[in-house]
Amino acid sequence: MSDHFSGPRALADPAADISDVFAFPAPDDTQHLVAVMDVFGKAGPSAVFSDAVIYRFRIRPVDIATTGPEASFALGEGEIVFDCAFDVPSCTSGAGRPVQYGRCLMPNGRTISFRADDENGGVDDGVQVFAGQRSEPFFLDVRMIEKTATTGKLSFKPKGADTLYGTNILAIVIKFDWRRMLKGGSLFAVVCETLAAGKRPVRIERVGRPEIKNVSMSFKMFDQVNKDLEIRDLYNSEDAFDLKADYFDTYRVRLNANLAFYDRLDGKVDWPFDGHGNHPLTKLLLADFLVVDASMPFAETSYFDIERSMREGRPHATPGGRWLNEDIMDFVFTLYVNGGNGPPVNDGVDAPIAWSSKAFPYLAPPNPPKGGAT
Repeated sequence: MSDHFSGPRALADPAADISDVFAFPAPDDTQHLVAVMDVFGKAGPSAVFSDAVIYRFRIRPVDIATTGPEASFALGEGEIVFDCAFDVPSCTSGAGRPVQYGRCLMPNGRTISFRADDENGGVDDGVQVFAGQRSEPFFLDVRMIEKTATTGKLSFKPKGADTLYGTNILAIVIKFDWRRMLKGGSLFAVVCETLAAGKRPVRIERVGRPEIKNVSMSFKMFDQVNKDLEIRDLYNSEDAFDLKADYFDTYRVRLNANLAFYDRLDGKVDWPFDGHGNHPLTKLLLADFLVVDASMPFAETSYFDIERSMREGRPHATPGGRWLNEDIMDFVFTLYVNGGNGPPVNDGVDAPIAWSSKAFPYLAPPNPPKGGAT
């Protein structure tokens, strides 16, 4: 799943488990950029944000450093941070949902207060914040992904079974005037984190690109160097904007091995390794943040467009980032298996239970509870 349950710590603390991250120009106004963090996969009716967790959005200017086969980004200065924190729920509403209040500390030091599940959220100084339970926007067939890894053969059915169908998550949505808050050009890198609150906050998890830790890193059997190592908690502890050299080769080897496995699934090699023994996508994927061009008009399918354009030496045609309704699984598998040099790979699941809208807070309202889940 995109980043659901991505490691032992995520399984141990669902309220701190980031399931997805999205970033896109506001559909109705390119003056505003939207960032979304989803947590608590398969959240039940009483699920709430943790009062012991900081939910952090980090956004930095970024430039295209090189193009062609060695395409890479150069991070700029002037990072901005939005930190969201929540109170202990005070009571239960008439609808059965706990009543919870939260605060978002903005880069300028001002604080926006809001009530969870209020679709209008809180507004101040050109920033709008929503937090609450919403319908799970992600969709995929996990069982067939696992079967593909086990058998070494693409196992998707024409009509798959959405593992997340009808489930909910907790979402935080931030919409802000990027020209007022961000310096430099219009290209930005977005990462979300959860941290244990305290005098010295400790990073629990961080997410940028979809399917890095799960589809791209979780399978150990193809990695002949680190085949007994669960590396996802180690990877989560890293700063996405400052990946240390100490464990870099561990991540590199794992990605090389797994990406090579996916490339072989159609019986041919579309991604020959470079002269250093690396898969052509490894370097870009380890720059694990969403890159979005805030100045471009909203687009429904745009994930990885900036990166592909860099590799091909052409201007990007969409804002990049990631929109809520995009069929990421089909894109990722097609990219990994044939690089666009063959037919699209379809996992048989083409839509969530409810489409997200183009109006704030974008994600669809929560699905009705199933059999008393909590």
